[in-house]
Amino acid sequence: MSGSGTGDGGAAGATIRPFQVGVPDEELADLRRRITAMRWPSRETVGDRSQGVQLATMQELARRWATDYDWRKVEARLQALPQFITEIDGVDIHFIHVRSEHEGALPLVVTHGWPGSIIEQLKIIDPLVNPTAHGASADDAFDLVIPSLPGHGFSGKPTITGWDPIRIARAWVVLMSRLGYTRFAAQGGDWGNAVTEQMALLKPPGLLGIHTNMPATLPAEVSDALAVGGPPPPGLSGEERAAWDQLDYFWKHGLAYSQEMGNRPQTLYALEDSPVGLAAWMLDHDAANLALITRVFDGQSEGLTPDDVLDNATLYWLTRTGISSARLYWESKLAFFAPKGVELPTGVSVFPDEIYAAPRSWTEAAYPNLIHFNRLPRGGHFAAWEQPQLLSAELRATFRTLR
Repeated sequence: MSGSGTGDGGAAGATIRPFQVGVPDEELADLRRRITAMRWPSRETVGDRSQGVQLATMQELARRWATDYDWRKVEARLQALPQFITEIDGVDIHFIHVRSEHEGALPLVVTHGWPGSIIEQLKIIDPLVNPTAHGASADDAFDLVIPSLPGHGFSGKPTITGWDPIRIARAWVVLMSRLGYTRFAAQGGDWGNAVTEQMALLKPPGLLGIHTNMPATLPAEVSDALAVGGPPPPGLSGEERAAWDQLDYFWKHGLAYSQEMGNRPQTLYALEDSPVGLAAWMLDHDAANLALITRVFDGQSEGLTPDDVLDNATLYWLTRTGISSARLYWESKLAFFAPKGVELPTGVSVFPDEIYAAPRSWTEAAYPNLIHFNRLPRGGHFAAWEQPQLLSAELRATFRTLR
């Protein structure tokens, strides 16, 4: 059994405006011109990615972006989906809202992270809304609400401070209420996890439970040791030591982008002026994801395609959200990987190439009401984007008992 939604996408008294994507030809021509005019740096002096995104990868990405890539394809996919804008707390919030034809579909709000966007979630829409077409039961259907974070994509850019994950969580509660939903669930990874956990901490009426593919589980002794570059705490199990090794590498070699955006987001002017620079900054999010994208542009078949990567980068470019999206790192004062005390029913899916693969022991301690835990055979940070069928199955399994 699920809550109902109003037919026009909104509750009485709240303005919800239909939205359609339509990019002028001149903007796409300007994008190609800027890519072609890129002034390239010298090649890295090492034979690996230890100095960052390699020149060959970026030159192949730029070649494809300026010549073969067609934004109109993903624009058509977006235009085929019901999209809306509604103002919440002074900021326009863009969202996709797709209802299932199956009776009793469970409303689910899915939140992206950085450097992600609604582009990430496009692949899970049909498997979740239309499960019978993907080998699943009609009883597992969802109504999907997929918002763009403030400062990201087609949402408005906050002009005042204070838009941290806590405030966004409150806005999402308003959004689900405005849509008329009285019972719903929430899901996210990266910033989407931070927002989803904050929703759970608010315990709004109707929120049945949450799911995350990037849980916050680090014990205090692990966080303390990582912060000072110390050795691992004694007594770690094999699974815990593997997670420590991933975290230790990330703390020492992968955290700099977050620190820069968390301290000086406005300094990143080049992200608004150079599409190639923007794309390179987005690619270098974490080592495993960069390695995957490098293989993709080398011609290998992976969970992502070159056009997937360019769709996401182009969305950031066209919406001019390189800096506005970075400000979320400045706004948030949350300890990203620390347990938050979530008491609502929680499902956790662990993908091996995430920043760290959360051990079951840490996860059980962080989420005392853990209703689903599974380690997946493949996939990384952008689970919905890379492995949509796997993530869809995980969401069905998590929320099956909460319907």
